Amino acid sequence: MSADPRALGPDRGATLISARPLAEYRAMFDLRDADLAGRILDCPGGGASFVAEAATLGVDAVAVDPAYRRPAAELASLVLEEVDRGNRYVIANRHRYVWTFFRDAGHHRELRREGARRFAEDYAHDPERYVPGELPDLPFADDAFDLVLSSYLLFTYADRLHDDFHLQALCEMARVARGEVRAYPLIDILGVPHPRLDELRARLGGAGIDSEVRGVPYEFQAGATEMLVLGSGR
Repeated sequence: MSADPRALGPDRGATLISARPLAEYRAMFDLRDADLAGRILDCPGGGASFVAEAATLGVDAVAVDPAYRRPAAELASLVLEEVDRGNRYVIANRHRYVWTFFRDAGHHRELRREGARRFAEDYAHDPERYVPGELPDLPFADDAFDLVLSSYLLFTYADRLHDDFHLQALCEMARVARGEVRAYPLIDILGVPHPRLDELRARLGGAGIDSEVRGVPYEFQAGATEMLVLGSGR
């Protein structure tokens, strides 16, 4: 999450502001009810409805993203545009996806647009849950969260986010987490596994941060069946 990470790349497009719902978060991070009992950070939150939906369940959740510097109406419009852009990419690259969580591209667009709607409503009415900020320098105290979730930034855009950024970002999320950090997926947007994951984990270990690769009960992008978990030994 650089100052504005939406750099262009051939075939891959700009970094997407996604609008994933709570049900998708539960699957891709293998979230159990016990995981939702503490304070949670979604980093970066984008246009996801995770925080909004979690709040209705009494969960103390906060999202952080540089996009939250935008006014509510402007961001709501942008997130809907991003949903349609992401859906167009999915349609053009059907062979890179597994159609189990989503029935088809139309179902994908429907759920993401509903996520965008719920996000926009919550962002306008409860802005304190949406904090402007970006990796690798988060505006939170040490050990502020029981669980930190990070999806579709690290590893996904490894072509434009260098290895040192990955290390700094993961260390920063570990700093603000008194429990686990879960980062998903471990492949890039074209489905290529991160080639230096073992080296990155070794560097995390050198910084005193335990890590493990853990399977998840979710696969939309073909091959995206694992997450990196930090602090699992705490």
